[in-house]
Amino acid sequence: MHLIDKLAWIEIRDGKILSTRSKGRTKYYFPGGKRELGESDFEALSREINEELSVSLIEDSTRFLGIFQAQADSHPDGVQVQMTCYTGAYTGTIAADSEIEEVVWLTYQDRAAVSPVDQIIFDWLKEKQLIR
Repeated sequence: MHLIDKLAWIEIRDGKILSTRSKGRTKYYFPGGKRELGESDFEALSREINEELSVSLIEDSTRFLGIFQAQADSHPDGVQVQMTCYTGAYTGTIAADSEIEEVVWLTYQDRAAVSPVDQIIFDWLKEKQLIR
């Protein structure tokens, strides 16, 4: 089994969750990405969020949410993605940047439009009554 290690920022507003769609993709993904060599979770997540959404995460507000794992979207069977999720406040205005084509606020009814690991996170958030 091959494991892809990723980080995600979980931002919920009015029962809806922030999600993004990259250029050339049809599915939505939580903002975040892979760490570069030597980066801490916060350094990697902060860099990715700034690149994708043009906002800056506030380090002392960042809180660990959970680790989720599933089959990696658009990869051969057996390639898993492990998503380490954080919440946290930010400064700036959220706007699509870099490879991001669209920024959306999704509800649980949009679950089928996201990747397999994001679906697991959607289920967990719904169970905790954090999204509608």
